[in-house]
Amino acid sequence: MPNYPLPHDHGQQIEKNLEPMPKEEDFQTVSDIFKQLCDGSRIRIFWLLCHCEECVINVAALVGMSSPAVSHHLRQLKSSGLIVSRRDGKEVYYRAADTEQAQLLHLMIEKMMEISCPSADG
Repeated sequence: MPNYPLPHDHGQQIEKNLEPMPKEEDFQTVSDIFKQLCDGSRIRIFWLLCHCEECVINVAALVGMSSPAVSHHLRQLKSSGLIVSRRDGKEVYYRAADTEQAQLLHLMIEKMMEISCPSADG
């Protein structure tokens, strides 16, 4: 954090406490990820893809949505780096990205809803 003289000195030496403060761009990255949480269907799709790799048609069937609607959510999740895709012939398969951000978001969703992962039980 740049050293800016503060208008008021309250004797707390806040500048020293904020030295490890991340850059503004880092906060924007977090904001972009949290924007994905504004839609319950998108959270549901992300949660599902944390547990399996699936194509659009199967994801649509699993969440009871149309393929175009699911494709829209998948594009947004992919652009934020929370999911990845791979092509196998004509099919494209999606799964959660193997990143710390995706793992933390998954954990946060589960903690907030108090659900246990199917893989955590066994």
